[in-house]
Amino acid sequence: MTFAYRSSLFLAASGAALLIAGAASAQETPDDATSVDDIVVTGSRVPSRSRLDTLAPVDVVTAETLSNRGTTEFAAALAQTVPSLSFARPSANDGSDSIRPATLRGLSPDQTLVLLNGTRRHASALVNVNGTVGRGSAAVDLNAIPTGALDRVEVLRDGASAQYGSDAIAGVINLRLKEAREGGGASVTYGQYATTVKTARGERDETDGRTVTASAWQGLGLGSDGFLTLSAEYLNREPTNRSDLDPRVTPNAVTARLGDPEVEQWTVFANAGKPLAAGWDAYGWAGYQDRDSEGAAFPRLANTATNVPAVYPNGFLPKIAINSKDLSLAGGVKGEIAGWNADFSLVYGRNALDFRTEDSLNATYGAASPTSFDSGSLIYDQLVFGADFTRQFEVGLSGPLNFAWGLEARREGYKIEAGQPESWNRGPLGGNTALAGGAQGFVGFQPSNEVDEDRDAVALYADVEIPLTDKFTVEGALRVEDYSDFGDAQTGKLAARYDFNPNFALRGSVSTGFRAPSLQQSFFTSTSSVIQNGAVVETGTFPATSAVATALGAKALKPETSTNYSLGAVVRLGDFDLTVDAYKITIEDQIVLSELINRSFSPQVAGLLDPLGVQAARFFLNGVTTETEGVDVVGRYRLRTESVGDWDFTVAANVNDVSVTRLPTSSSVLNPVPTLFARSRILTIEEGTPDTKVSGSADWKFGRWGATARATYYADVLQAGSTPANDYSTGAKTTVDLEGRFQFTDRVGLAVGVDNVFDEYPDFVPATLNSNGVLGFPYYSPFGFNGRYGYARLSVKW
Repeated sequence: MTFAYRSSLFLAASGAALLIAGAASAQETPDDATSVDDIVVTGSRVPSRSRLDTLAPVDVVTAETLSNRGTTEFAAALAQTVPSLSFARPSANDGSDSIRPATLRGLSPDQTLVLLNGTRRHASALVNVNGTVGRGSAAVDLNAIPTGALDRVEVLRDGASAQYGSDAIAGVINLRLKEAREGGGASVTYGQYATTVKTARGERDETDGRTVTASAWQGLGLGSDGFLTLSAEYLNREPTNRSDLDPRVTPNAVTARLGDPEVEQWTVFANAGKPLAAGWDAYGWAGYQDRDSEGAAFPRLANTATNVPAVYPNGFLPKIAINSKDLSLAGGVKGEIAGWNADFSLVYGRNALDFRTEDSLNATYGAASPTSFDSGSLIYDQLVFGADFTRQFEVGLSGPLNFAWGLEARREGYKIEAGQPESWNRGPLGGNTALAGGAQGFVGFQPSNEVDEDRDAVALYADVEIPLTDKFTVEGALRVEDYSDFGDAQTGKLAARYDFNPNFALRGSVSTGFRAPSLQQSFFTSTSSVIQNGAVVETGTFPATSAVATALGAKALKPETSTNYSLGAVVRLGDFDLTVDAYKITIEDQIVLSELINRSFSPQVAGLLDPLGVQAARFFLNGVTTETEGVDVVGRYRLRTESVGDWDFTVAANVNDVSVTRLPTSSSVLNPVPTLFARSRILTIEEGTPDTKVSGSADWKFGRWGATARATYYADVLQAGSTPANDYSTGAKTTVDLEGRFQFTDRVGLAVGVDNVFDEYPDFVPATLNSNGVLGFPYYSPFGFNGRYGYARLSVKW
């Protein structure tokens, strides 16, 4: 889009909001008996505020909504529900196959802050370093939280760094755990894909991806007034394969595995609360997940130098296996101190990823090579202490002034542990430079990659919300954070809302934000096999402060900064409500992963890389500026009848445009200077997520029967190459999902459904850009590339 068009989009949405006022003023009093105003705790520290009364847009997604889906992946179910959220399904991209990142409003995955029960959730130890959406980010693993443990999810679609701290540039996702002292439920879901795969070179039928998910939760009493809610989930998923035929073999056959990884995981959560003496309450939760996943790398054919025929006479397909252990522990107390509502919490989180390379070999060991390798580990942990205070003051206005302040102290740690020597070194045949050293598919972390780093951060904030009149409310927030590794940052926010009448309101905000460079971005280093224009390139990833990165043009990382503007309208007409929110987000000094700088660029680059045994180098750097403009629209209508049941209709849309307006400058001492950020990286930011996503759903209940129908439109997404000739895209697509439900008794129910009823796929990758047959479809696709999925779910509640 041109700048003029994008500016007019923002202004048009604002004007449309004003025009709605005419229709809204026709009804001065909503039907309170039938309106649904979900109480939220995200985006405002004022108690008992509904999602339609907030000063910024907040989506509320209930556990029931998330469970009425074919997928049991929490992140995938949430993306189906919230149009501004996108969740691609990368494949053949190492750890990103298993720890998939989600994006809000087309921004980087680590520019959305994730909270659990209102406290900062720890990030994954993985940093996405391959060619995926979210390249260069280290984000929270949303799938580490089982849907069955949740009561609801609140998605704040507004900049909130001043309120909640670093990372909240695009918004905040707050996960709220169940709180129950009685009752419970269990469910078993079985599903699999039954699809026709139409790739560039052929067509075949597939029945794969069998998935079994069993979950249960139970509420227990702690004494006469406390609660303990336990939940558990087990998931077993077989892999899928949507690769094309490989033209290098005769007859042509599928030699690769592009699709969902094989996964087996179990997760447990406990959430508890107990009143204490003198009006104080204790609370806490604990969660643990163990996930084994296995994705595939590119195939190695029998007649290549990378193979050892004595080990694999027919070639081999390396697998990248990851064991993820995710732990979270929290405890706190809340009560009153000198008239202030006080909340003290201590939260610990840890994510450990152990890598194995299976069905592979180190060709420099010949026939003596292992075929299974311990490839090392990534570990990230976080300890957060929070102290929050709120109080309401009667100051003669139309309502009480709400003042909140507090502090947050955080310690973070990051480690890389080396794998076994055979996973990374060159063996007895290492003098033959035609042979690949290290475990093929995923070279292990070396002793030179090992790091053990930590940092501290302390933040102070203040937040005041003032109802100046019974119609006009304003809010201001300030926050100061100080980091031990790069210094301090200050952010602020102003927001306001004017209710013209009970049916119509305008709201808006302006805020500044920041995101500190993560420890993963500051210190990650590795040697890995990276695909560049279809070829495998042994690539070194170096910290920005290393000698190699400095010579190539890197500088020490500094925080990203942002400015966020929003303007929206809220309409309530009886059983109908509508929100329209336009936004503009400018991010400066965005942290990205550089281009692959190949040894062939110049003799100087070759002289830097050859002693390290790599063909290319990359590193993290600041310097990208982006502008994002868009509009979110959410409309809901509830119809209750005695003759045909109760209906709940929702239409939601996100229109989003991202532009890169500034590129990094290089401080390289080389001549010529390498390009740090080029075409494919720019276009991935601008066009790697859909600029338009529209979903419409209808939920129906009548007696023991129920059903859900949902259609979602995704605009075209580009998967860019280094030149236009290497581009391919998904095409604009619409998927349709259907589910029917029947309650045999008040306790036992059955659901049967089909996701992607019409077996929709993104456009296949052209044969001319797929010389080895691996990439049958673009893995940037926002709805995946697996096709039709049928499932059944048996549920019991008590």
